Amino acid sequence: MLSKRIELKNVRLSLADLVGAEYVTALCEARAFLEGGSVADYRAIGEEPVDFFPATFSTRLDSLLAAVGQRVVTGCAASSPGAANLPVNQATKQAMCPIGGMGFYRVGEDGRLYLITKSEHYHAPLGHDFPGYRLLQNAARLGVSNATHNNTRGHITRLLERELVRVANGLPRGDQAALNRICTSNAPHVLNRVTNLETGSLAVEAALKAMLGRFYRLEDNLPLPQFAGRTPVFLVIADQEGGRKANYHGTTVLTQIMRDMWPELGAKLAENGAYIARPVKINDIADFEATLTQWDVAPYKVAGFFHEIVLMNYGAIRLRPEYLRAAYDLCHRHDAPILVDEIQSCMWSPDLFMYREYGLHPDFVAIGKGFPGGQYPASRILATAEFDILHQFGALVTNGQEELASLAYLVTMAFVEANADYVAALGDYYQEKLQDLAIEFPDVVEAVEGQRHLSSLRFHDADCAIALMNELNAAGYDVSAQTYKANCPPTLLIKIPIISSYRMVDQFVARMGQSLSEAKHC
Repeated sequence: MLSKRIELKNVRLSLADLVGAEYVTALCEARAFLEGGSVADYRAIGEEPVDFFPATFSTRLDSLLAAVGQRVVTGCAASSPGAANLPVNQATKQAMCPIGGMGFYRVGEDGRLYLITKSEHYHAPLGHDFPGYRLLQNAARLGVSNATHNNTRGHITRLLERELVRVANGLPRGDQAALNRICTSNAPHVLNRVTNLETGSLAVEAALKAMLGRFYRLEDNLPLPQFAGRTPVFLVIADQEGGRKANYHGTTVLTQIMRDMWPELGAKLAENGAYIARPVKINDIADFEATLTQWDVAPYKVAGFFHEIVLMNYGAIRLRPEYLRAAYDLCHRHDAPILVDEIQSCMWSPDLFMYREYGLHPDFVAIGKGFPGGQYPASRILATAEFDILHQFGALVTNGQEELASLAYLVTMAFVEANADYVAALGDYYQEKLQDLAIEFPDVVEAVEGQRHLSSLRFHDADCAIALMNELNAAGYDVSAQTYKANCPPTLLIKIPIISSYRMVDQFVARMGQSLSEAKHC
């Protein structure tokens, strides 16, 4: 039975509602002084109610569905060729590059209308031109500046830090007493420290450095750390050949070594007892326990467990809740900290963080992509007090404290929290529709992987996955096929926006069904 349909709610807030009336008054007074204008005129901007998702916007989106894949404007044939490196140029699909976008649509340089069924590679959960982000324009008109540093973090960024701690710990809005207790807690596995960065890679690296800080000194004037002299061993998710290609935790050197890149460098670090990464089998708790036990004895020490929940870079395979809960219990008993990498999954959950649905208690949470809604590059690492061990320059980005980026977080969070029921219902509906496809075409589709909006089709044959991708792209649906990693099940990768409508899902799945029907020879 398909999930019950729930309507997406509009949210109507002013800047003052979201960041506080007293702060907005201060902004207005400062702007009036600097520009010589009227405080009252600026106050009108700060108190202007903004509809985040008005009915007219929703209606317009559904009305355009029939035009998907069609040429709707002239396009831009004379666009710049750029000067990127060769791999980027080879991957670029210039016809699909944007000249406009709204909601779950993008108009390509070829003038055709595309459905952004990968949410622009996972960082536009609210689609393009989300009306709620008008608050960013209002804030800029009042003089809110992005040019800050970590010793001048603005009110909005500091407010966001507390909001992230609140949501990460499952507290309701407005319970300041409980939030204050959480923020001052030194208890294990209580997330109450936020480091503001700019990309997911740097967020994950910050956690890695904090874990390494129990083995190596950050500076030569610091005392020897707890596990000095032992070799740090990091556990990561294995691919289906027993290697480490299934995990993806960014593009810094040490995290790339975790996924079998820089093999000679990784081997040299391991041979010299400096740094080791060991794979653990997907959803195999016996293997996890055996690996943890093997490497948590001197001269080694398990330094941490890194994982995603849905492996969006490895066939959208989902780690099962019971597997992760058991793995967390083992890690907690062995004093092995855990990083849950939610760069891919954050915001595509009714709880904003998918780990909360699983009842997990990590030591670090890496977030980015979905939270700022594609408006700014803005990642965060959440950590416990125990791992607040890096000094000011241990994990730092000059632009990490941008106020408008933090405001984008707050807008996205307010909208998704208000629509938690819709996020769950629409995601379940989409996943159930994909499962119906798998039942209808068992000779082509092996299974449905992932969870809700992150659900994807796994194929028996890689050529079929590629053929379906090409057909859907040609029809105006932006999907990709993952067929290039070690023994990775051939998968059609999809990640529909949170604001997707039921009509949009129906049309998208029907188009996939049409292509699958024509591809039964696969």
